[in-house]
Amino acid sequence: MCCLQVQHLSIAINQCASAGLAFSVPKGHQFHMLPRFLSWPLTLCNSHFSGLIRSRGRQAVKRAGVPKSWRNLAEFAMKARQGDDSPQGARCPAAYTHRRNRMNSNAGWFKSLVAGAACTVALGGAQAQEVIRLQVAAGHPPIFLWVKHIKESLMATVDAELKKTGKYRIEWNESYGGTLAKIGSELETMQQGLSDMGIVATVFQSAKLPLNNVTYFVPYGPADANVVTQAIDYVQGLPELTAEWTKYNTVYLAGFAIDNYGLASSFPINRLEDLKGRKIGGAGPNLAWFRGTGAVGVQGSLNTFYNDIKTGVYEGVVAFATSAVPAKLFEVAPYYTVTNMGAMYAGAVAINKNRWDKLPDEVKAALRRGANAYKGNYIREQTERIEASYAAWRKGGGKVVQLSPEEQVRLVKAMPNPTSEWIKQAGPNSKKVLSAYMDSVRATGYKFARDFDKE
Repeated sequence: MCCLQVQHLSIAINQCASAGLAFSVPKGHQFHMLPRFLSWPLTLCNSHFSGLIRSRGRQAVKRAGVPKSWRNLAEFAMKARQGDDSPQGARCPAAYTHRRNRMNSNAGWFKSLVAGAACTVALGGAQAQEVIRLQVAAGHPPIFLWVKHIKESLMATVDAELKKTGKYRIEWNESYGGTLAKIGSELETMQQGLSDMGIVATVFQSAKLPLNNVTYFVPYGPADANVVTQAIDYVQGLPELTAEWTKYNTVYLAGFAIDNYGLASSFPINRLEDLKGRKIGGAGPNLAWFRGTGAVGVQGSLNTFYNDIKTGVYEGVVAFATSAVPAKLFEVAPYYTVTNMGAMYAGAVAINKNRWDKLPDEVKAALRRGANAYKGNYIREQTERIEASYAAWRKGGGKVVQLSPEEQVRLVKAMPNPTSEWIKQAGPNSKKVLSAYMDSVRATGYKFARDFDKE
């Protein structure tokens, strides 16, 4: 059917609806001897809209403003069904009578031919729900909270928001545990468009996202992950941070902070000297914390900690309770020492910028609300898990030891100022970011053990 015909049909059904016409099609009837382009939509009406369409006659259709050409077509179809002007019908009275009897039983509804066709075309032409497909990836598996809440909080909230209007639906394709993006390569995977959105573990991107790693160069800060998250949200509003994400074709949606860092080790730690000569595993920025302590830092990650300790690559790791327990580190490093190295911003939920720019505003708004739900629910469950994690560590056969405040002070004073090297690497904007972060934390009433930004 040409565009003009579709337009006429759509106008016709709207005019009929305005005139209060309703139409019905008796069940069991098929549409014979009609032009093909009308027989299929009317059969569709017969199948799906029986009882919905009821004719009030030709005059009512005429008053509704249905174009004359379509009324004439309806009459032509009626005559064809009755055998009028049909040589075949004239030569075969029996066939004519059969057709006439069939037609007489539904003469009323057949007069609504045009309106029925218009109904179907109008419905078919209505704006359908748009399905948007998004590939989501994370290097870590869902046993970790920052991955778990992508589905449970962010996706669930987005789906609920979009259902309110029904205009859009997201088809999520999830790839976790390094199946699409390995730990430390999530940024590149997203930048290239291999994934649309997901986790970017910024802690493993110190070279490309140095400003995002500011908290790792301010160790022994607040143990409360919520304080750190709020401060990072403030910092993410700076143009310097936005530019860092944009450089790699990504958009920041929500950050997550991991809980208070401690040490999981195969040996007890009661004082600074216990670290001398020991190999300690950790992510890149963690390793700077051990300068001046006598310990040797070795690069590692949560996915490798267990086997690396078991095989002797290192004897302990920098870890936080809510991740150390799911990784079952108590089996190979039974001593967990609470050193209060602080909660750290470790990564973010981000989205490919090209993909983001093409999304409808309604979908963008839903993703923003989903990001807020992600942050809130993540912090809530994290808080609940911290104490439970210590209990689970003990239940698994491990020991939890609190390092004395005096030894904590010795640790923080032993290291050279970690921000000095970071500022050289991150560039001149890093001083602004450092001050913004530390001032935001101070505004909550927290007092740092060392004011690294003022040294």
